[in-house]
Amino acid sequence: MVFIVLIAALLLVPADDLSNNNVWGQNGHRIVGDIATDYLTTDARKEIDRVLGHESMAIASTWMDEIKSDPAYDHTHDWHWVTIPDGMTYKETEKNPNGDLINSIRTFIEELKSGSLSAEEEKKKLRMLIHLVGDIHQPLHVGNGKDRGGNDTKVEWFYDDSNLHRVWDSEIIDDTQLSYTEFSAAINHPSDQQIESWQNTDVIDWANEAMELRDQVYNLPEDREIGYKYQYENRDLLDRQLLKGGVRLAGVLNEIYGK
Repeated sequence: MVFIVLIAALLLVPADDLSNNNVWGQNGHRIVGDIATDYLTTDARKEIDRVLGHESMAIASTWMDEIKSDPAYDHTHDWHWVTIPDGMTYKETEKNPNGDLINSIRTFIEELKSGSLSAEEEKKKLRMLIHLVGDIHQPLHVGNGKDRGGNDTKVEWFYDDSNLHRVWDSEIIDDTQLSYTEFSAAINHPSDQQIESWQNTDVIDWANEAMELRDQVYNLPEDREIGYKYQYENRDLLDRQLLKGGVRLAGVLNEIYGK
C-alpha cells in the first residue's frame, strides 16, 4: 500500500519541477547581482539602497533559495522554473496553477512599480525579482518538460556522478575557483551596443533565448562522460548568460526605480 501511495505521489510531480534545486548556485546568482550593480542609474541605486539597506544585490540574490526550508514559503517553489516544450510558445502552454518563472517576474515588476507595498513586502519582492531574473538566464530553468530541467539527465562530470542541471548550476562555475567578484570582474565587459540590445528585451525574449540554447546544452557524448571538452565548448555561453542576466536585471530595476 505504501508503495502504491509513493508511486501516485511521484506521478503528481511536474516533469520540470525544480523546487529542490538552486539555479546557478550561490555564486552564479551573486555574479548576476554584482554585475547589475554597475549598470544602475543613480536614482535606481538610491532606491535599492533604501529597500535593501546594507544588503548588496549580490547577497540579496540568494535569499529566495535560502527560504526554501521555511514552510511559510512553500508556495514559491514553482516560481523558479517554467516548462515550454519544444515547438511551443509560452502562450500555448498549459499554465502551472501554482505560478511559474515568467509569470512571477512579470508580477513582481508590476507590484514593485506600483509603490503600494509595505517596506517588508517590497524588500521580499525585490529580493525575489533579483533571484528570478538570474534564474531565467540559466538555460535549464526553461524546461522542455522531459527531464526536470536537466536533473534527470545523468552525466559524469570529470568522473563524478552528476546531472546536467548541476553542471550548469554550479560545477562549471565552481571549477574556475574564482570568487563571485573575481568572476564578475572577468566577464563584465559588455559593449554599449550589447547593453542597449540586451536591455531592449522582455521576459518572453529571455525564455525564448533559453529554448534556442537547448541543442547546445544537450549536446552530450553517448556515454554522458563530460569534462574539459564540454566545459570548453560551453564556457563562453555560460559567461554570456550570466552577463546578460546582470545587464538585464539592471535594466528592469532602472525601469522600476529610475525617476
